Amino acid sequence: MVIEHLTKKFGDFTAVDDISFSVNKGEIFGFLGANGAGKSTTIRMLCGILKPTSGRGLVGGVDISKTPEKVKTFIGYMSQKFSLYDDLTIQENLNFFAGIYQISNRKEAVKRAIESAGLTGKEKKITGSLPVGWKQQLSLASAVMHNPSILFLDEPTSGVDPITRRKFWETIRKLSEAGTTVFVTTHYMMEAEYCDRLSIMRAGKVIALGTPIELKRKYEKKSLEDVFVSLVQKGVSK
Repeated sequence: MVIEHLTKKFGDFTAVDDISFSVNKGEIFGFLGANGAGKSTTIRMLCGILKPTSGRGLVGGVDISKTPEKVKTFIGYMSQKFSLYDDLTIQENLNFFAGIYQISNRKEAVKRAIESAGLTGKEKKITGSLPVGWKQQLSLASAVMHNPSILFLDEPTSGVDPITRRKFWETIRKLSEAGTTVFVTTHYMMEAEYCDRLSIMRAGKVIALGTPIELKRKYEKKSLEDVFVSLVQKGVSK
């Protein structure tokens, strides 16, 4: 994945301001920033949902400006807001997404997704009645049931308990080890430590980039939280 001078404006407001970086295959790339920093807007551009105002983005070798629909065929996307249908059962939701992804062996794919989400035996439950943690696990299972080569996760563990959060990151690490590129936003600095590399955004700009160890050394901080607070509050540039 290669991003060069990517910019997104909404009228006079610049949400994403001339950002550039690359993400390696199989890497867990953390995308950090305070609310309104431009993280979700960036993800939506990289997923082919929003068209960039200027700049260039290649996701899996595909230009996000020229052929955004093609990008959607090989990525997985779990949005910050729960995006499954509350009035359908777990199984019905997964069947629906298996159809969208045009998965050939739909029954087997749905079964694997239910197992991976830890929801075996709960297939007939109405999705809207599920606890937050179960909903998030179901969202992740639906996002990866077509075996995407690149996975975008926007605050995937927001509002879930510590045990569920740990399970999420165990799954993310397994996906990475199998070759899936994972692009993830998070507000939890403990989670950021699990990433191979991190970028930090402030006011639409990338102000820091590196491994967790590199960032702590560069800014002479003992924790990523200290690095994050220092950079976001002071707006220190790279």
